[in-house]
Amino acid sequence: MDAAQQEATARARELQRNWYGEPLGALFRKLIDDLGLNQARLAGVLGLSAPMLSQLMSGQRAKIGNPAVVQRVQLLQELAGQVADGSVSAAEATERMDEIKQSQGGSVLSNTTATTSSSGAPTVKRVVREIQSLLRSVAAAGDIIDAADTLAPSHPELAEFLRVYGAGRTSDAVTHYQSHQN
Repeated sequence: MDAAQQEATARARELQRNWYGEPLGALFRKLIDDLGLNQARLAGVLGLSAPMLSQLMSGQRAKIGNPAVVQRVQLLQELAGQVADGSVSAAEATERMDEIKQSQGGSVLSNTTATTSSSGAPTVKRVVREIQSLLRSVAAAGDIIDAADTLAPSHPELAEFLRVYGAGRTSDAVTHYQSHQN
């Protein structure tokens, strides 16, 4: 790889860090390890070709262009966390991955069984992740923070919203939401 290719790869990984919180290679390797997948199976669940997944992982491509794929990544991250904490078995995880693979995305507040509470309403975490996905699909985290800084003097509540939901961690956004419900 020549210097220009290395620079382009480094830039793509930095963009991925801004858009997705970490380079996609690291994110996808965690999903592969946590869910016991191989790259071909992960590509299939996400709805990507194996070469596209490889390009995203290696930094040859920076952005996931399809919002439905971004939503599937988020669903797999949530599933990996549930497997890690023992609330979902390996067999259940396999079944859920098949459901995730079939999901079409598209709706900002989709109402699937994997993302709803017992009352049928989307979970707070799911809604927060979908808001984050929507914001991050139109701007990088750094750009969202810049917009928040610009809005802060005249619209402090909106600026806080952008910082927390657009550029912050999901767990912090859930805590923020819950603290403002009381």
